Amino acid sequence: MHNIQIAAAQIVQQVLVDGRNLNQVLEESLRRKAVWAPAQRAALQDLSYGTLRFYGQLRALLGLLLHKPMLDQRIYYVLLVALYQLQYSKAAQHAVVDHAVRSAQLLNAKVSGLANAVLRNFLRNQTTLLEQAARAAEGRYSYPQWWIDELQAQYGERSAAILEAGNRHPPMTLRVNRRRGTSADYRAQLEEQDIAARLIGDDLIGLDALLLDKPVPVDKLPGFFDGLVSVQDAGAQYAALLLDVHDGMRVLDACAAPGGKTAHILESAAVQMVAVDKDEKRLQRVAENLQRLDLGAQLLAGDAANPESWWDGKPFQRILADVPCSASGVVRRHPDIKWLRRRADIPGFAAQQLDILRALWRLLAQDGKLLYATCSVFRQENEQVVAAFLAQQPDARRLPVVLPEDSDGQMLPNDQHDGFFYALLHKSEDR
Repeated sequence: MHNIQIAAAQIVQQVLVDGRNLNQVLEESLRRKAVWAPAQRAALQDLSYGTLRFYGQLRALLGLLLHKPMLDQRIYYVLLVALYQLQYSKAAQHAVVDHAVRSAQLLNAKVSGLANAVLRNFLRNQTTLLEQAARAAEGRYSYPQWWIDELQAQYGERSAAILEAGNRHPPMTLRVNRRRGTSADYRAQLEEQDIAARLIGDDLIGLDALLLDKPVPVDKLPGFFDGLVSVQDAGAQYAALLLDVHDGMRVLDACAAPGGKTAHILESAAVQMVAVDKDEKRLQRVAENLQRLDLGAQLLAGDAANPESWWDGKPFQRILADVPCSASGVVRRHPDIKWLRRRADIPGFAAQQLDILRALWRLLAQDGKLLYATCSVFRQENEQVVAAFLAQQPDARRLPVVLPEDSDGQMLPNDQHDGFFYALLHKSEDR
């Protein structure tokens, strides 16, 4: 276990100190640990994700336990990982402490005794320390103070539920390929494999997603590699449905990677699909997803804010603008986002989103529809961007959308879906 603790501590340190992406660092580490068993690799992911998910609380606890700053930062991050294990994992407490001491000995034998004292002190005074850590908002919610302040200002009493939802493990939801079968039929196949799932959705809009009781590896899903089903959050599945596509339409998915929404649109109707993404490497993910599902689209590498470099001049009847954003609605899937984002990033995202919206509007056919989408819960990226665009664009009209909550387009994270925002815009001469 101590090797896993050290590896997880190194990953967490690279994210928090060097500002690196968690998934990228984890993938690099797993490649170096190619000989590790699946259980070890899963443990490394859990420790890395979990420590970052509860970093605010764990940092507060460690601040209470250390009488002076830890000079060797490698040991500091080992202690953070060990505290996560003691507080949130099912590992035996004595084993966690023992392995943390061994980790400290390998890294810096001079402080192994301190590591032992800190962790045993936590176990002796756990309840009191947790209460003390929770007195500050960062220690209570495990988010940066600016993030907490922003949500409280925007959502008031609902902010606590949003913060807590972001710290829970995300649900695993499936989207059945409508070209290959129904959700009810696929649920029966899951039951044959002893995989429990339930149908969730909205009859008014036609969502019939499958929510698994417990996540499973995709290779355990019947027919996954044959294109019968995809993994996609229920909130994300509303995009293709709200876009209202029909056979024969020319459709653009801007900022398309990794391709889940592109594929869902193609599963919904026989359309002429153009999928664009700025990142050629991520565009390859779109190609792989479409190939698995036996779907076809024209894939173009290009900047959605600069369509002149890739657009052929033919208008689109439908456009999905799933724009870059803070990803504040999906932090339970990407806990590093909480600690890498800065308050100053939000206006920058909003400006970029408005630029993309303006640029793509020129590509939309008369009487066409554009769906503006983000995975954010911050209004600066959502309502305020749409309001600014509508004020500038006389031929744009916002249409109502049907969503699970009476939210005017804003879906807040809960047990069934992540946080998303949708605004459906119609291009018309009338205003």
